Amino acid sequence: MSSTQPWRPLADRMRPASLDEVVGQPQLLDAGRPLRRALDAKHLHSMLFWGPPGTGKTTLARLMAEAFGARYLTLSAVLAGVKEVREAVEQARQYAAEAGKPTLLFVDEVHRFNKAQQDAFLPHIESGTLALVGATTENPSFALNNALLSRLRTYVLKPLDAEALVALLRRALLDVERGLGALNVGADDAALLRLGQAADGDARRALNMLEMAADFASAGVIDEAALAQVAEQAPRRFDHGGDVFYDQISVLHKALRGSDPDASLYWLARMLDGGADPEYIARRLVRVASEDIGNADPRALSLTLEAWQAYQRLGSPEGELMLAQAVAYLALAPKSNAVYMAFKAVMKEARERGSLEVPMHLRNAPTKLMKQLDYGKGYRYAHDEPDAFAAGETYLPDALIGRQWYQPVARGFEIKLKEKLDHLREQNARAGAKKREES
Repeated sequence: MSSTQPWRPLADRMRPASLDEVVGQPQLLDAGRPLRRALDAKHLHSMLFWGPPGTGKTTLARLMAEAFGARYLTLSAVLAGVKEVREAVEQARQYAAEAGKPTLLFVDEVHRFNKAQQDAFLPHIESGTLALVGATTENPSFALNNALLSRLRTYVLKPLDAEALVALLRRALLDVERGLGALNVGADDAALLRLGQAADGDARRALNMLEMAADFASAGVIDEAALAQVAEQAPRRFDHGGDVFYDQISVLHKALRGSDPDASLYWLARMLDGGADPEYIARRLVRVASEDIGNADPRALSLTLEAWQAYQRLGSPEGELMLAQAVAYLALAPKSNAVYMAFKAVMKEARERGSLEVPMHLRNAPTKLMKQLDYGKGYRYAHDEPDAFAAGETYLPDALIGRQWYQPVARGFEIKLKEKLDHLREQNARAGAKKREES
């Protein structure tokens, strides 16, 4: 075991001591890339690191301070407030006056600061009193106010791929000073790859799992039994309400709309595996059944509602199969957004046109006065007409007569609805033309 503070977690001991030890993030650190150019030019500036946990945000901030020769201060937005921000600014001001060097202030989880706390940084970023480096796992477009965001250069960090994680794990196994080299624990490439895949792009998680696996190693080898102890229960990346959540529910909806049952089932499984609320998914499936399938297959809505009800009765994990059944059906059902588009258009019309009056012939006349005022005069009762259809009768406000919003598509059951609607509209057109001739 390392003689340098061996009680510290492996992930902390293996934190890169130089930029050369950083794995992953080639889009930022390879030669000619934006962050690498700034580092090579020693151009210290305020910036934002946006990426999932364990991708190197904190490490990069610390290494950048060293590369720029700047003093390194840290704040956690979970614990700090305006008071702590002002204290950090004052320290930066004093350091600049005494040492003539800049200060890099690293703020972890900067998205947790409210607007007033974020605004407290603005004048000091403008004046160059300090360089702010914020770290966030949340979409900065929503989590940070525009005034602060406009003053920061945003760098996007990506989850580490399995190859980068395997290289990191192999280094940790061999490093005698900081890693597990003194334990003489071995693992083949397949074992390290499995740990890397289970870490789900998170270097910290990968090292934590390696440290646990070493504890379970048999005869100095991380074998299948040791891997099973740590890898099987590793949770996948999921945030229950942030970008990852909405990206996944969005791609599930898009896969269903795109009639891809395999992708649809995959994203359903990813969400359930990540801990998403199955009832939320069921609600979204009901929306798909109406918005994207509609009357092209009216059974889709009832089947999805029944799947939701079955899940409520069975619970997890048994009831999840019903959701999968609904997903497969929705993916392969004929698609139509005709009702969805028509309803959107009608809602827009209703808002923009104001309170158009009900035509007189369509108003009820329960009193003598209302009859004297011609309420209901000329109304044609459909059941008294041939085929129970009063050809030429109108039901819209006068200003909207002739408008047609619902246009069924030539797919699924809407083929028959389209045929019926075209026939009815043709009868109305003929009746209207005859009425105009007679008048």
